[in-house]
Amino acid sequence: MSGTQLTVTLSGGGADDARVVVRALEGTFGAPDRLPADENATVHTATFDGEAEAGRAGEGGEGSGRLSAPVTVTVQGSPEAVRRASDTLTRAFTARDDGAASGDQEQERELLLEP
Repeated sequence: MSGTQLTVTLSGGGADDARVVVRALEGTFGAPDRLPADENATVHTATFDGEAEAGRAGEGGEGSGRLSAPVTVTVQGSPEAVRRASDTLTRAFTARDDGAASGDQEQERELLLEP
């Protein structure tokens, strides 16, 4: 996993809520592999492989959308990518940190985002 690759797993809410969260991260990490789309899924995932382009740095983050229900978000990647994702999400949403786990080269953090 590269230093900027980030995997995001979302549960709770619907596909629209998952897209709101993913779009909030685009300003920091660029476009994901794909936006959550399956309206019947209970868990959504997205992977970011890079950083935002210079002109996009202001996109996403605060004001990126509103959630209709609480969403549990797990971000996994390098410690730096996880820190940046956590910072972005806590600025964009009301968030509760539900803990972190560290491995040799990866870190995982879980956040509860509330509407």
